[in-house]
Amino acid sequence: MKKTSRYRIISSDNHIVEPPNLWTANIEPEFKTRAPQLTYEIDGEEWWVCDGKKLETGFGFSGSQTGMRFETPEQMSAGDTFENVRKGGYIPAEHVKDMDLDGVDVSVIYPSLGLQLFRVPENYLLNAVFRTYNDWVAEFCRVSPERLTPIGMINVDLIDEAVREIKRCKDIGMVGVMIPVYPLEGHRYNSPEYEPLWKMANELEMPISLHAATNRVGSGEGEPGTDRRISVVINFAHYAMMSITDIIFAGVFERYPKLQVGSIEHEIAWAAHMLERMDWNYRQRQAAQEIARFSDDMLPSDFFRRNVFISFQEDGLGIQLRDYIGVEALLWGSDYPHQESTFPRSRQILEKILSDCTEEEKAKIAGGNAARVYKL
Repeated sequence: MKKTSRYRIISSDNHIVEPPNLWTANIEPEFKTRAPQLTYEIDGEEWWVCDGKKLETGFGFSGSQTGMRFETPEQMSAGDTFENVRKGGYIPAEHVKDMDLDGVDVSVIYPSLGLQLFRVPENYLLNAVFRTYNDWVAEFCRVSPERLTPIGMINVDLIDEAVREIKRCKDIGMVGVMIPVYPLEGHRYNSPEYEPLWKMANELEMPISLHAATNRVGSGEGEPGTDRRISVVINFAHYAMMSITDIIFAGVFERYPKLQVGSIEHEIAWAAHMLERMDWNYRQRQAAQEIARFSDDMLPSDFFRRNVFISFQEDGLGIQLRDYIGVEALLWGSDYPHQESTFPRSRQILEKILSDCTEEEKAKIAGGNAARVYKL
């Protein structure tokens, strides 16, 4: 579509759709039989299985029904076959063509099935799966490095290996990495065990993302299809709020001022209430005062506005709260090619959401902030 704005549009949350042979063709031989692979069901749908367990990422959701929400939403379903997935999900040149169609200049690339892989409990298998994906997505983005920028996947359960993989991700061209939005219970992000992770990310200036639906082994979530699960989906931001609060009150950003941590695909309106609650508790509650006292009169909200970025898709309410949250923290993402993506109407939707913003604010939120965070 014809571009009408005077600023770059950067989607801080695009996705690829992993091809069926990604792991079976590339993972180390000792993990091949347990690695993600497709299974065929009686109804003709294809689903991923990893280490004998079905994963709840259907091709209808991840890429075969892109844009259907605008035309025939009543026909949407979670399942489908890889054959029907939009080619831009797995062919770099087609991905770029769809960006042109949607009016997007640069995309930050996340996985699709990979979100569910954080549920895989066995650490050495998971590390091998993530290494294989990281190599593949780095190669995917090299086809058009000015337009496609990859995010690496990191398992934080084995911290020494996590630190090595962050360094390797930097070396192979990643612009950031993602970790579970919510780690294992008993190992929350206020634990000292993560200190080497924060230190390395700070030194490398590698942003760390907390993407929706990446709870470690499903920690805190209900099983898909249960009554509890819909409450989890509606309140996905809860896990990002918990983890970001843990990081702030543990003094991580005070020790590592260059570290950037992002909330991805949780929308943004929640951040205003969280900022107010953090500062109120920091000032008023004895328990908070015993946990954290920051130097230079810094408040928890100051660290949030300096060190945290949050990516939204269609949160007009959140944009109304932009002055309180901080315009510099706000990034936009289309979620292409997922079922709920704004594609192919991203530019129209974004322009409507930002209609009350100044031109300077529009430029920052639509792309400038993402360019700064990821050094694009």
